[in-house]
Amino acid sequence: MMRIIHLLMLRKKYLFNLPNKRYKDESHLKWIRTLPCLLCKAGFYSHSKEVQAHHLLKPYDGEGRGMGMRSTDRNAIPLCLHHHAQLHTKFGNEFKFFESFGLPADFGQVWAKKLFEKKRFQDEVDDDLPF
Repeated sequence: MMRIIHLLMLRKKYLFNLPNKRYKDESHLKWIRTLPCLLCKAGFYSHSKEVQAHHLLKPYDGEGRGMGMRSTDRNAIPLCLHHHAQLHTKFGNEFKFFESFGLPADFGQVWAKKLFEKKRFQDEVDDDLPF
């Protein structure tokens, strides 16, 4: 009987193997919110000073997306309130959104990766400062 229970538990573990928890980093999101909107910075009309951290719908690393799930915090870019709302309501797809501004389709993915690596490097360097 114990062997059957053990086998059922193993089967359940493999059938319902949940993915790892998604990467969360509130300090990274706070830092993203201090940056200017990527589109306003690229020379498009500036709409709002309030910047939000947009989690990519198509993450550059393919991690963290599932039914009803947002991507990990390493896949966030700064967008002003206007551009963030426009992305979700008018386009619903980042590739179409960035292409409508004449930018490469993977513009958001490229910048999310650059920003995450820059923040990670800053964190590592700041810890070693003697003051």
